[in-house]
Amino acid sequence: MNAPVGVPTCYRHPDRETYVRCQRCEKPVCPDCMRDAAVGFQCPDCVKEGAKSTRQAQAAYGGRRVADPRVTTFVLMGLNVLVWVAVLATGWTKSLLVDRIALLPTGRCYDGSNADVYYPGLDSERLCQGVPDGAWFPGVADGAYWQLVTSMFAHVQPWHIGFNMLVLYLLGPQLEAVLGRARYLALYLVSGLAGSVCVYWFSGEASATLGASGAIFGLMGALLIVVHKVGGNVQTILMWLGINAVLTFTFPNVSWQGHLGGFLGGAIVTAIIVYAPKGRRQQVQAAGITLVVVALVAATVARSVVLA
Repeated sequence: MNAPVGVPTCYRHPDRETYVRCQRCEKPVCPDCMRDAAVGFQCPDCVKEGAKSTRQAQAAYGGRRVADPRVTTFVLMGLNVLVWVAVLATGWTKSLLVDRIALLPTGRCYDGSNADVYYPGLDSERLCQGVPDGAWFPGVADGAYWQLVTSMFAHVQPWHIGFNMLVLYLLGPQLEAVLGRARYLALYLVSGLAGSVCVYWFSGEASATLGASGAIFGLMGALLIVVHKVGGNVQTILMWLGINAVLTFTFPNVSWQGHLGGFLGGAIVTAIIVYAPKGRRQQVQAAGITLVVVALVAATVARSVVLA
């Protein structure tokens, strides 16, 4: 039934009489179309328009504040677990996959019939080809630059991945909430890369290094910088770092190079993010992080030249 002539009707429902108007555009709206506003009601069209024009919440140092700051951390944890499962499925401690994705400064020649045996004196693929059942695994110096990245997602021992994922779970969401998703992801990846480059420079040529510890120590360095920036108490963080430093040099087969490189990389990247001037924040952050990556690439190339 249509409303009487001359009586205002809802702009979306012409058969409904109404005397309420949108506070923004003054179109008549029925109870089904009324949307609560700060004063009175608004129509659905104005609510949608307002949502588009409303500025999204910003993270403290730029970027959009995410609704759930755990998402990126869960994705990173999932990647680490996925690689670990692949290592388990291909032989665990005897998996040759490890030697494809771990960081090898120089290549290795393995006895293809016995994965536990390799020949340190055979330092080139040409020499390895002369060994019966010889299998050559290239290192970073041979062009396997992907190992700088894949090694930060690779683990073998359960305690290793367990400890790294626990710290990532504890620190990651806090930093993503403060830095925003893109900056947090950049922090994690650049920290891991810095740890890998430090390993490439200062570890033995015949070593094999893997684990997310470089990136994890980068998060520790980041937390230290953020807390210092806001004037918080850094004593607890310094104590935690001290304990981890002692453990690094106490337990065997722990890469202090990866830990140190990751910590320094994380601290530098975070300092660039949090101390960038507000007026040119995004540009300074992008330029600063890019320079760090360029410096790490240059250091990698320089090390490869030395090992050539």
